[in-house]
Amino acid sequence: MSQGPRSGLAAVSSALLAMSRHLEVRDVLKTIVASARELLDAQYAALGVPDDHGGFAQFVVDGVSEEQWRAIGPLPRQHGILAAMLHEAKAERLADVRKDPRFEGWPSAHPDLVDFLGLPIRDGDEVIGALFLANKLRPPGGNPSQAPCSASHGSCGFTEEDEELLAILAQHAAIALTNARLYERSRELTIAEERSRLAHELHDAVSQKLFSLRLTAQAAAALVDRDPARAKGELHQVAALAAEAVDELRAAVVELRPAALDEDGLLATLRTQIQVLDRAHTARVTFIGNGFRALPAAQEEALLRVAQEALHNALRHSGAEHVDVTVGRRGGGAVLRVTDDGSGFDPTAVRRAGRHLGLVSMRDRAGVVGGTLTVESAPGKGTTIEMEVPGG
Repeated sequence: MSQGPRSGLAAVSSALLAMSRHLEVRDVLKTIVASARELLDAQYAALGVPDDHGGFAQFVVDGVSEEQWRAIGPLPRQHGILAAMLHEAKAERLADVRKDPRFEGWPSAHPDLVDFLGLPIRDGDEVIGALFLANKLRPPGGNPSQAPCSASHGSCGFTEEDEELLAILAQHAAIALTNARLYERSRELTIAEERSRLAHELHDAVSQKLFSLRLTAQAAAALVDRDPARAKGELHQVAALAAEAVDELRAAVVELRPAALDEDGLLATLRTQIQVLDRAHTARVTFIGNGFRALPAAQEEALLRVAQEALHNALRHSGAEHVDVTVGRRGGGAVLRVTDDGSGFDPTAVRRAGRHLGLVSMRDRAGVVGGTLTVESAPGKGTTIEMEVPGG
């Protein structure tokens, strides 16, 4: 590094340390992107993790506001320069990406990119990501107070030294990303093992209670005619055993509460699940969480389950093009709203036909935590499901 080697090495060291501090994949991706943009003095940076279907399983940007990102629209596909980095596994350094023959344009809300530097992130022979920067803000050795470059005033352009520096960052990014994936996989296996253990314990405990309950009920039935007093005692025992079985089930439900909900809270858990659904379905699925505060575990669990059931209905049965999920504060509690522009239905006709679309279970979940559930729908008019819960 010809310009200020001490400060350059310190910046690289800081970036690598920042990447090593995180274990969650999403946090690692964000740190890599932010570190790369700051280190190479670029206006924009992004990192895409490819899926197996020509798109990106994850795509993280830095230098773009959340409002801009929402306006840009769906995640990019693997085409043009991005495809070249992923499939040819080589660096791309361009003075003007728009003039490259592989350039295929971008959405109207997308910022203008001029000079471009991109590198694949590799784990051995496997390309696990694409890291790229755009719009170098100042020339090498430029004064921080100097006016930045722009498309109208000429591009600073990334240098060979920038490419070498990004290559170092990409190598360490591969290590950090691989470690984060291993950590998440290890955690998933631990959770799966714990759930399996709990399932076995639940099966054994409840099976014993139900077996005792059955024998006691049979004894009570045999005694009803010849010894009503003893039959009454046996029926009291039936009630006690039933209560114990209910307690066992409730305890198991608490222990089997989704781990992500415990660790991340309702908003983060919903946001993650909705991002997955948005990528997995042709419908656009969005999420907004406003003014929400943490609620008791049972209420957050109920809100999550109702949201999941409503999303399942909207994405599998309604033919909706857009599904919007919002969670906000209402009084001391919270309100969940799931709205779709699908085919809709007549709630009365559904009940008469004996089809419930999960509405009964959703109302039950709301009722158990002292909440209410309302359903607004009509044929051709879409559906809105709203659940409100009081504060804890």
